[in-house]
Amino acid sequence: VQFVESGGGLVQAGGSLRLSCVVSGFTSDNYVVGWFRQAPGKEREAVSCIASSDGITYTRDSVKGRFTISSDNAKNTVYLQMNRLKPEDTAIYVCSVSDTIPRWRLQRGYWGQGTQVTVSS
Repeated sequence: VQFVESGGGLVQAGGSLRLSCVVSGFTSDNYVVGWFRQAPGKEREAVSCIASSDGITYTRDSVKGRFTISSDNAKNTVYLQMNRLKPEDTAIYVCSVSDTIPRWRLQRGYWGQGTQVTVSS
């Protein structure tokens, strides 16, 4: 499985970024793609994901209303639009793919390299 992640960077609080993740080589016709994040000294946490088959999404409470996940299945690409960013959103964001949302949330899947998101106050 291969990933191409992009869109991270440095932004001021209140600003926006859009992360992109292109996934290839995952053999299941139905899959779930999303983003985890890990801040220094903290555990990795699930941010948001989307299922290819029906578009069902999961988004963690702390980013609901600010982050929106979407997908373009024809391009095997998932996007995470992040608005009204806060300093506490600073982390490495890692794209991950699995076959179901429960397995994705249990971190049972494949992982990209990650992209750094830094939000300054």
